Amino acid sequence: MDSILVKGGQPLKGKINIAGAKNACLALMPLTLLTDEKLILTNAPRLSDINTFKQLLNSLGSDVSITKDGREIHLSSKTIKTVRAEYEIVRKMRASNLVLGPLLAREGRAIVSLPGGCAIGARPMDIHIETLEMLGAKIDLKDGYLYATAPNGLKGCPIKLRFASVGATENLIMAASLAKGTTIISNAACEPEIGDLIDCLERMGANIDGKGSSTITVEGVDRLNGATHPIISDRIEMGTYMLAPVIAGGEVEISGGNIEFLGSFIDKLLQIGVSISKSNENIIVKGPTNRIRAINIKTEIFPGFPTDLQAQMMALLCTADGTSILHETIFENRFMHAPELIRMGAQIDVSGGLATVIGVPKLKAAPVMATDLRASVSMILAALAAEGETVVNRVYHLDRGYENVEEKLSNCGALIERVSL
Repeated sequence: MDSILVKGGQPLKGKINIAGAKNACLALMPLTLLTDEKLILTNAPRLSDINTFKQLLNSLGSDVSITKDGREIHLSSKTIKTVRAEYEIVRKMRASNLVLGPLLAREGRAIVSLPGGCAIGARPMDIHIETLEMLGAKIDLKDGYLYATAPNGLKGCPIKLRFASVGATENLIMAASLAKGTTIISNAACEPEIGDLIDCLERMGANIDGKGSSTITVEGVDRLNGATHPIISDRIEMGTYMLAPVIAGGEVEISGGNIEFLGSFIDKLLQIGVSISKSNENIIVKGPTNRIRAINIKTEIFPGFPTDLQAQMMALLCTADGTSILHETIFENRFMHAPELIRMGAQIDVSGGLATVIGVPKLKAAPVMATDLRASVSMILAALAAEGETVVNRVYHLDRGYENVEEKLSNCGALIERVSL
């Protein structure tokens, strides 16, 4: 099993290119199930989660090929050979549940295993089920599978989400695109990845209004066409690499990202004294000469502070001047990285959804273990500034959401390598 070896203390200097968004790509791939024509996704990230979703679609009968060194995904679903999404594939990744809405819309039935993914909370399917049932689906849970049928087809109606769930919003938009009539979704999630999903659906012939807002109106159409669609950049990868020079020192130029997706995160960086400037289309982040200021963070749905950057921010605040409080409101079990940071000398106290971080002057290297995707990269960030040599184990989590981390950081001067122990 691979591990990442990091020798701390090296300031960074260089340029990092941001890949296409994992969470956008995983929501776009099931769109192939809504059409019998070809769908081409460009600017794709090269990640194990993408390969897992490819495997899932292949099992349903889709023809999926990844070309141009992993940067382009060609999908075709002329026929669906089965509507059963098996546990052995679905358990690996939460986003597998996004085949539920498209299968119901096209085939009128679906059998989908309850999903897996990072163990960062319950993340139930109840909102997905409730909203699809409002469209006319009948869904039962049996033996760990959701058995869904639409005996009279799906019919549009007004739907208010009781929580702005990203996955439920995506499933609902996809299902509603082929439903009869109009679906008005209120309290919808409005993440950039949902905007990207709407853009692609519109390229395919869908009729959708309200992109970027919490009210989305979908006018169902009889059929959808194929399309070619460029995937937006990964805002979480961008935020992660913006933190690297702040933690390790130095200066990094970020290219290919969209700073507009990270407003609340940028605000926090500016408040703690980070220098951020623009150079043409790129962003330049300079590490501070002194310890950064402590700050309080509360994760929220977009446009609030992203939960997917909470672990990385905690790694930074471990060496801040003062006491910081992180309030995790999205997932109830997302501080599993705290014990690993404590092994490196951090002072962190976790109580429920609150983590109190008392800054220390320096972290020290230690063997640590990645507990989930974002936690894995937070260990690497912390190791960049730690004294000594840190070994980060279980980095298969990392490969689900970050491509070539060691290459991107080593190109900026970090002493980092992947090893098999």
